[in-house]
Amino acid sequence: MSHDHHHHHHHYESMSRALVAGIVLNVAFVVIEAVAGLWLGSLSLLSDAGHNLSDVVSLVLVLAANKLAQRKATEQFTYGFGKTTILVALVNAVTLLLMVGALAWEAIHRLGEVHTVNGGMVAWVALAGIIVNGVTALFFFKDKEKDLNTQGAYLHMVADALVSVGVLISGVIIFYTQQYWLDAVVSLLIGVVIIAGSWQLFKDSWRLSMDGVPAHVNVEEIKKFLLSVNGVESLHDLHIWAMSTNTTALTVHLVMAQENDTMTWVKHELHNRFHIDHTTIQIERPSAGVCEQKC
Repeated sequence: MSHDHHHHHHHYESMSRALVAGIVLNVAFVVIEAVAGLWLGSLSLLSDAGHNLSDVVSLVLVLAANKLAQRKATEQFTYGFGKTTILVALVNAVTLLLMVGALAWEAIHRLGEVHTVNGGMVAWVALAGIIVNGVTALFFFKDKEKDLNTQGAYLHMVADALVSVGVLISGVIIFYTQQYWLDAVVSLLIGVVIIAGSWQLFKDSWRLSMDGVPAHVNVEEIKKFLLSVNGVESLHDLHIWAMSTNTTALTVHLVMAQENDTMTWVKHELHNRFHIDHTTIQIERPSAGVCEQKC
């Protein structure tokens, strides 16, 4: 167990460094981009800045959640604070969806009016955005499979880079054609990108906050495995849930005629084969009623 805790701790350490670097870099850029957007009257730049800001907020939240997740359990919080990582993912998804609504509202109003935009300047700022997001995405690349929040951070940065590409292209087109309405349309398209990305995050984090089974866990396989264990006649009350975005727990009642010493092995297998970090098994004798049918 201590080995496992150490493994998680190491994961948080490397991730924290990437997060801090990502936060510093992105905060600086969001400020520049938002100022540029207001100054140039570009809605697509503002949308991009909003998108980037939401990422910075999510990175800050993930960092805070990781710090909390490393805290030891207390008498009041016997599971520790890992669940904050899940709640953060949920809050993150919800905020993104709200932000899109606000920007879309503004963009739809804009489509009716003419706002001149300096496309050339917009393109340069967007180019800077591609670089910043690309570099940050690289920070998270190596850990991206490890948990929901790192994956979230990585996907956000990739999406951001793509979004900035869209803004860049629209800036160039506006520069050459003076089709200013493109700016608002691109802002709406960014909204679609954000919704597409956050919807999955919303579903996953909602599932985990409802103590649902994490996506990477196959319940049927686990049932089959437990029933195949020597001496196990049946099982009931199987619960599998997430204690944090990268720690999974399982409890189950196994019906066995006589106890044997395979349980340590079972826990070990559950850990190695199914990535279950905390297993609690309750052994029960077959009741007299059950025995009448079987014996």
